[in-house]
Amino acid sequence: MYPLLITAAQLQALQSEGAPLAIVDCSFDLMKPELADSLFEAEHIAGALQAHLDRNLSTHGADAVNGGRHPLPPRERVAAWLGSLGIGNATQVVVYDRNAGHYCGRLWWMLKWLGHDAIAVLDGGLQGWKAAGGAVATGSAATPVAAAFEVRPALRELVFTDKVVADLGRPAQTVVDARGAPRYRGEVEPLDPMAGHIPGALNRPFTDNFTAEGLFKSPDVLRAEWDQVLSGRSASSVVHHCGSGVTAVPNVIAMELAGFGPTALYAGSWSEWSRTAGLPCAKG
Repeated sequence: MYPLLITAAQLQALQSEGAPLAIVDCSFDLMKPELADSLFEAEHIAGALQAHLDRNLSTHGADAVNGGRHPLPPRERVAAWLGSLGIGNATQVVVYDRNAGHYCGRLWWMLKWLGHDAIAVLDGGLQGWKAAGGAVATGSAATPVAAAFEVRPALRELVFTDKVVADLGRPAQTVVDARGAPRYRGEVEPLDPMAGHIPGALNRPFTDNFTAEGLFKSPDVLRAEWDQVLSGRSASSVVHHCGSGVTAVPNVIAMELAGFGPTALYAGSWSEWSRTAGLPCAKG
């Protein structure tokens, strides 16, 4: 089982073994969501399925689990969608994108949230797969044979706004903001109604976890960098967020690669916080 990362070579070996396997392309363009389908059809890993951030990994219905720009769908709805893709509880799932890890972590986290541990991010994404000689295809995904996916106890913690507010400023909570430094400091805000950050939050841009080649940095390097970010704070107290709960996940994964263990996600993130009346905002 691969529960965190998988290399292109490991995935190729897994394909040759014939075990239950699903590869899911999560490529997206936040500023042009309509491009996701054409990106997939133009090129994807041979045999891959598609997950669309807006259609499949978020909802804007009345049953949304949280607020913000990309609210989570109910777990039961996600499970039904996974089953429609032919993904069952015995399936090893591998997710990837062509966006330097921006989006595929969302599905990794959601499967953990549904109690599925056999979910891994393809290190290096589509570019790394092609560099390793992996097969690619064009066109639409094949229609899979439906499977049953049963929701099980969550393997990762989802935190809501009320808990972040209740623990604000307490040692029991260390908020880590995954947005770029200019957004964190409140100098720019291209997407949400208010610029700034949650008071007391630390800043670790999620892009800092990757090498120039788009691979996650080594566990030793990540450990040293995260030790510096935390500056003695307990790793178990960390609550990650970003703009809408998507790009915070590479920080979650990086901490696990570094050996810290699972940490919590505030999926509503800055987009929910900044839209909630009366909540404080810090700048600088």
